[in-house]
Amino acid sequence: MKKRLPPTPTQQEVSLSDDEFIVSKTDGEGKITYINRVFMQTSGYTEAELLDQNHRMIRHPDMPHGLFQHMWNTLKNGNEFIGFVKNLCKNGGHYWVFAHVTPDHDAQGSFRGYYSVRRKPEKNAITTIAHLYDAMNQVEQNNGGRSAASASAQHMLEYIADKELSYDEFILQLDSH
Repeated sequence: MKKRLPPTPTQQEVSLSDDEFIVSKTDGEGKITYINRVFMQTSGYTEAELLDQNHRMIRHPDMPHGLFQHMWNTLKNGNEFIGFVKNLCKNGGHYWVFAHVTPDHDAQGSFRGYYSVRRKPEKNAITTIAHLYDAMNQVEQNNGGRSAASASAQHMLEYIADKELSYDEFILQLDSH
């Protein structure tokens, strides 16, 4: 099977309306098993193009690897993750979301994968978080190799700790303005 190249990013931004929610489910490895229509409309991909693909196919190159390392560590520990994510559309555009990702279990309590609901973020939160992500990307460039994501995640957590907040408190504070 021929591997699909990611689209070239443009400056075109797509914005969710206040009442839209993007919903998806993945298996334990991040492979998409369910999407709603808002996901397809916003990303520009069809259901056939998204299902059975790894969710990282929509990851924008501006997103620091350290954030996703933090997300996966949080989820692997059985906790919910919240955060701001910039995603890449099929046409190269992008859209920002406030993401809430939770481990998904069946009625017997067995792990099935992850469930994610994303909504429109506060505009001023994106300004703040984009600056932090730029700094995290710089840390990744300066460190390179396998340690880059860890160094970036550490930078983020130290930045937040300097504000005397936990990660979740920081994110929720940004979202409330």
